[in-house]
Order: sequence, then C-alpha cells, then structure tokens
Amino acid sequence: MPITIGQALADARRKIDALDACVLLCQVVQRDTTYLITHADVSLGSDRQRAFDALIARRVAGEPVAYIIGRREFFSLDFKVTRAALIPRPETELLVQLALEHNAPDQPCRVLDLGTGSGCVAISIARHRPLARVTATDMSPDALALARENARALNVRNVEFVASDWFGAVDDRRFDLIVSNPPYVADGDPHLAQGDVRFEPRAALVAGADGLDCVRGIVAHGASHLVAGGWLMFEHGHDQAARCRKLLNTADYVAVFSRRDVAGIERVSGGRAPDFGSRKAGGSVTSRKSPGVCRT
Repeated sequence: MPITIGQALADARRKIDALDACVLLCQVVQRDTTYLITHADVSLGSDRQRAFDALIARRVAGEPVAYIIGRREFFSLDFKVTRAALIPRPETELLVQLALEHNAPDQPCRVLDLGTGSGCVAISIARHRPLARVTATDMSPDALALARENARALNVRNVEFVASDWFGAVDDRRFDLIVSNPPYVADGDPHLAQGDVRFEPRAALVAGADGLDCVRGIVAHGASHLVAGGWLMFEHGHDQAARCRKLLNTADYVAVFSRRDVAGIERVSGGRAPDFGSRKAGGSVTSRKSPGVCRT
C-alpha cells in the first residue's frame, strides 16, 4: 500500500543519514526539500516508492549519494559525477580559491590542471576567469569524457582537455599557474576500506607507500612548465603539509606556503617557480620528462 512522502522519509531516516534520505527522496520526486515538507501528507505513489526503496538500498550498501544521484555541487556549480572520477569535495574548493587569488579577472593567463577527473577544478577556474586559457589533463578516457560533458553543460569554453599522463603530452608548454588534486593516500591506508572511497577509482586515490609519489613527480617537473614567477599549488593529505613544503623547498621553489581549509587542516601547499638563472648551490636540475609515477 502506497505511503505518504512524510512516512517514506521517516522510514528512510531509520536506515540512513537523515540528510541523505532527504536528498534521495528529492531525486525521486524531482522537487526540493521545501516540497517534501509542505507535501508530507501527499501519497508517494507505488512507482516512486519502489524507486526510493531502490536508492535507499544502494545507500545502505555504502554507495556514495553523489554516485547514486549522479550530481555534486562544487564551487556553486552543478557537476555530473560517475565512478570514472573522484567525487568533488568541499575541501578542494580551497585549491580553486587560491588559483583565483593568483589570477586577476581582467588579465589573460595560462593554467594547467593535472589529473582533472570530473573537471571540477579546471572548469571552476575557467568559469570565473573567462580570459584564462585552461588546459586540463587526465590519462583516463572516461574521466576526460566526463570532464568534457561537464564543460559543455556549464557552457565553459575556455578549457582544453588533453589525454596525458601528468606532463607527458604537455611537451614544452609553459603556464602561469599549475594546479592539481593528485592521488595522495598511502597504499594500505585503512580509510581505503571505509566510507565513500570504497567506490571511487583507486588509481585516483593511492600514490605509493607514503601517498606522496605523485606529489614528488609534480614538484620535480612542474617548474620546467612554469613561466618565470609562475605558481604551482596542489591539494594533499591532512598530515602531509610539512613534507610537501620540504619537497618544494628542496626543488628551489620560493614563497613556499600551506593554507588551511574550512576545517582548519593544512590542505593546499605550493610555491613560485625558481629562477633558473640563479639556482642555489646544490640545487637540483628540473627535467622536462613526465614524472610517470602514478596514474589518475
């Protein structure tokens, strides 16, 4: 026997998180939360009840809500998400914020986003900096297809998507800014067996024994793809900031920094490209070859 919207929501809240239940029911009825509240006594209907039960079962099994409904908001934009890429997360918005701070809205600039996944970082930057020329790379054809679809849906046209294993297909091009949200989880980290990450692509999460293999490659090879004074910045794990700053300092980047996210965690680190004409004694020489350390 069909139940009301209010009853369906109450039943679901006994099985899953209340907010998740609300989001899934909104997906089924194609209405917002206000509608659920004001129409709590309306019959859900048999077809919608079955559809809602199916979504609840998927969430009970642990599948992320973003994959279930196929959407996730990021930097006030609506992105399509699939299992081809990581789910956009609020903490990554800091990377976009910092990128925008380093690029004036009335000035052209060249931006490279390494391992773009869903395209959320590259597209968000391009949307807010229409004079920028953004290049977004990923070696996953499915991820690139998803990113291109998101760019079309959001009518963002100043992004070029390139199939590349990090810097592999970038050749000798130089940029004013390089950004990345690379894999940074250590292989064997117990969190890989918990929560949403169980359903996300492992290659976009794991980066060696300490989680820093990809960061090492990006830092080592990034300067040769930056203009003089260009910036490199990337997201990393909650306990990796000090090690990331050390990598940047060792590679002779200047103005090295780490910034905290809304939770107070050092989440993004970066630095300005070194001056190749005045390398400090013992400084390493940056190669133009691709890091080739891991794949996203």
